[in-house]
Amino acid sequence: MINKRRSTAVVWGLLAATALIGPTPAAADDETTAPPAEPPKVELVLDVSGSMRARDIDGRSRISVAQQAFNEVVDALPDETQLGIRVLGATYRGKDKKKGCQDTQQIVPVGPVDRARAKAAVASLRPTGFTPVGLALRSAAQDLGTGATARRIVLITDGEDTCAPPDPCEVARELAAQGTRLVVDTLGLAPDEKVRRQLLCIAGATGGTYTAAESADELTGRIKQLVDRAGDTYTATPTVVGGAAECGNAPLLAPGVYTDREAFSEHRWYRVPVRAGQELRASVSVALDRPVNPDYGVLLRATAPDGRELVRGVDAGSGRTDVISAGLRWSAAEDAATPTPEPSGTQPARTVCLVVSNAFAPRPGTEATPGMPVELTVDVVASSPAPDGPDLGRGWALLLLLTLAGLLTGLVAGLLTRWWVATWREN
Repeated sequence: MINKRRSTAVVWGLLAATALIGPTPAAADDETTAPPAEPPKVELVLDVSGSMRARDIDGRSRISVAQQAFNEVVDALPDETQLGIRVLGATYRGKDKKKGCQDTQQIVPVGPVDRARAKAAVASLRPTGFTPVGLALRSAAQDLGTGATARRIVLITDGEDTCAPPDPCEVARELAAQGTRLVVDTLGLAPDEKVRRQLLCIAGATGGTYTAAESADELTGRIKQLVDRAGDTYTATPTVVGGAAECGNAPLLAPGVYTDREAFSEHRWYRVPVRAGQELRASVSVALDRPVNPDYGVLLRATAPDGRELVRGVDAGSGRTDVISAGLRWSAAEDAATPTPEPSGTQPARTVCLVVSNAFAPRPGTEATPGMPVELTVDVVASSPAPDGPDLGRGWALLLLLTLAGLLTGLVAGLLTRWWVATWREN
């Protein structure tokens, strides 16, 4: 009976403690228990369609320049890189578009670099058929699989997709919406405006880059740079979270990195518990993964549950034209409406609402769904108030100090003027 009563008391004690502390915040993935970092994973996707026969790069065919670049890149790859190669338009020589638009193969599976095998596979390629870019991208994403780190596709093509559907831009947005940390970088080998727009769209949807390569050296250097960049990946995937339309039912977040999607001109709310003596630091980045009107902005605010604004962040450049960011920091000491905590007892955590807002407006014909990719970083640390500036005094003391400073400045200026006039007259 005693043991039963004690057990009942323990249960009621835990329930009471939970009620006082509040709901447990959603936690981002714990990096201390995460598995070891995966090696960089890259798949090179090469267009081998008929147009690659054109001889307009340094007097050589586009395919020969691409093959040379592949050989040099493979020789320079770090041993730990996981490399795969996929081609499109490489085997079907007929005119049946239905068959030609299924023409994509992985000629080197993703795995440790086998330089001899990779070079031999690329050297045997001859420009042949159609250009199913969308299907090749979707297949390349499957080749790379899933994992904790970001993976990279490097697409090299000289032409616009001739097989849509699937539309390459839609495929890129589809892959980005899956939250798989997949980045597609694009390299264009032809000075064509339609090709440029399509490759920009593909890269922008996944946070990648677009480059026009007009020489063999440019192509080789850029591929090497993109493959090297594959090593700069996240050690863990940000936690997926869904913001709410108001603070009351917003998800409660612990310190960590989170990813979400936000529609055009939307406000998404999140909650963070902050205790006395702590400081909230938060930042948000929104990727411009589709064409938007030129006037736009991102706003990050911290508010009280009653809607009173505590502090707001300011748009900041991220070094990339396709990402816009904002950040803020706030502690309870900055809020005059926050009561001074009692010296004894543990103060309950105060809920601070984070609001992510955007002023994006889509261009005509731009898809509104899914929403724009959002990455939110939250941290709660010991508060570090800024040091006070030097105190010059107040009232009569300040007036006397300013008067003496003015008299001294006037005296020095007068002496220097008299000396200069006397010297000028003598000379």
